[in-house]
Amino acid sequence: MKKIIECVPNFSEGRDKNIINAISDAIRDTQGCTLLDVDPGQSTHRTVYTFVGDAETVIEGALAAARVAKEKINMAHHKGEHPRFGAMDVCPFIPVANVTMEECAQVAREFAKRAAQELAVPFFLYEEAAAQESRRKLPDVRRGEYEALEERLKDPKWKPDFGPATFVPSWGATATGARMFLIAYNVNILGTANQAHRIALNLREAGRGENQPGKLKDVKGMGWFVDEYNMAQVTEPE
Repeated sequence: MKKIIECVPNFSEGRDKNIINAISDAIRDTQGCTLLDVDPGQSTHRTVYTFVGDAETVIEGALAAARVAKEKINMAHHKGEHPRFGAMDVCPFIPVANVTMEECAQVAREFAKRAAQELAVPFFLYEEAAAQESRRKLPDVRRGEYEALEERLKDPKWKPDFGPATFVPSWGATATGARMFLIAYNVNILGTANQAHRIALNLREAGRGENQPGKLKDVKGMGWFVDEYNMAQVTEPE
């Protein structure tokens, strides 16, 4: 039976329709890939793409999208509400049908190897593809975001899994891995960004620190203000 893998790359561009559409076209034009959804956000300055294919075609689709991002996105000018450290910020692979999590992890490794070699940018492995336990959780990999990346790459402990340990200002870095489906809830609140953030701290697993854990396991909640809705939002980010 046919193997189906879902790929959900998140790109640090949510405002320029020409760039958003160019990435969409790159995925759509990849033989064997089916683009299911494109979800841009103005305040987050981020677009989430969802597409499916088999083990070979999802790699090709992700590579095609990454090439466009390398050409058109410049992280040196990026500002947005969502945590990020790269033009293609994250690129997870998810098992859908007749495929194992380990197969998806291998797809992530192959994608990272090829993309890092072709684009000459750093790639980190996370979740089920992680080669080191300290890199399993995405917030740990992305800690400090783009602004801290240049110094972080100088630390031997944070040598990328693939690609150069060199800061590429226009790109930053990418995290890729394998995981189960992520159910993302966005709850709009008539309040401030600070109020939304405090609610998220109470809910997310990391809580307010080691001595003040949150209430919900595996939740990564955070709060921000969404200008286009003119209200605050508690969200489950990736």
